Amino acid sequence: MERNLKRRETMHRLHTMGLEIFHAKGYYNTSLDDILTELDLSKGAFYHHFKSKEDYFISIIQNLIVQKVYALLVQPLNEQENPLHAILDSLEKALEPGKTNEMAYGFMLNDFITEFNKRNAEISSYLKDILKVWEVNLVSVLKNGKIDGHIARHIDCEGVATYIIASYLGIRSLLSETNGRQLKYQYLQQLKHYFNSISEKRAVA
Repeated sequence: MERNLKRRETMHRLHTMGLEIFHAKGYYNTSLDDILTELDLSKGAFYHHFKSKEDYFISIIQNLIVQKVYALLVQPLNEQENPLHAILDSLEKALEPGKTNEMAYGFMLNDFITEFNKRNAEISSYLKDILKVWEVNLVSVLKNGKIDGHIARHIDCEGVATYIIASYLGIRSLLSETNGRQLKYQYLQQLKHYFNSISEKRAVA
């Protein structure tokens, strides 16, 4: 049991540090030597855990990025009665500025999807599957919102989910180039207007 615990701790450290490295430099700008230096590992120790740099990154996706995105954007969806309030709050928290938030809560997923697009189909598939999980959960809470009377009956929940994801990925890209407090405010205000337009009660604060 103690050995298993130690292994889990080691793997968590390798995943956490690896995510920081890949997010800072980009996957294709990070060599195996860079990884070994940053992790203070020999090649033998690295290959004991992972088959390749690609396998290492996939392991990070499965064991860390999935958890981070789920905790940030999926889990909060069921924490309020009105799904529009829950979605808005989750997006506002995800857009909080600062380096700590960038790694702990920020949406590095968009950066990786852009980097791997048309370059690595396998890794792209793993990353896009995470978006699919978010989309499925958005559609589910939006449909429940229609049943509960929070969202107008005529609303296309799949279309709304697509718009939310696309707009959020877009604003994340813009904010990665600037610490735009005004930009974030404008985005959230327009999102509130949009949510009011699809709300049955027209009362998204």
